[in-house]
Amino acid sequence: MSEKEPELNTIGTATLVVGPQDLASSISSQTGDEFPPVLATARMIALMEIAAARVLQPLLGPGELSVGVTIDVSHTAPTPLGAQVTATARYARREGKLFLFEVSVADPGGEVGRGRHERAIVSNERLQSAAAKRVG
Repeated sequence: MSEKEPELNTIGTATLVVGPQDLASSISSQTGDEFPPVLATARMIALMEIAAARVLQPLLGPGELSVGVTIDVSHTAPTPLGAQVTATARYARREGKLFLFEVSVADPGGEVGRGRHERAIVSNERLQSAAAKRVG
């Protein structure tokens, strides 16, 4: 695994126009579950992960990828269908094998979420092998 790291404060971004599949109301198909037709927290987090992964992309060797390890975020405002959201990940520091990021998401009305995210660089083959062992 790489011992390199991005320069401090390196920024990665990811943008999305909120579609029907990105809404909280599309999360569950179970009868009785009800969620609002606004950007799902899970989708906001995914966008934050993409932004952070883009910062680490130049460090990846053959067969490597970055994976999310922890995330601690607040989702503070609703974003409607059709609005554009942009996630920003700022590289803050490295702690051992973990790369730490400050992440945020904004729409035209301002910030909708903020938090911390940690990623690690791993071997794709090793990750897939470990995952396969988890299924009977």
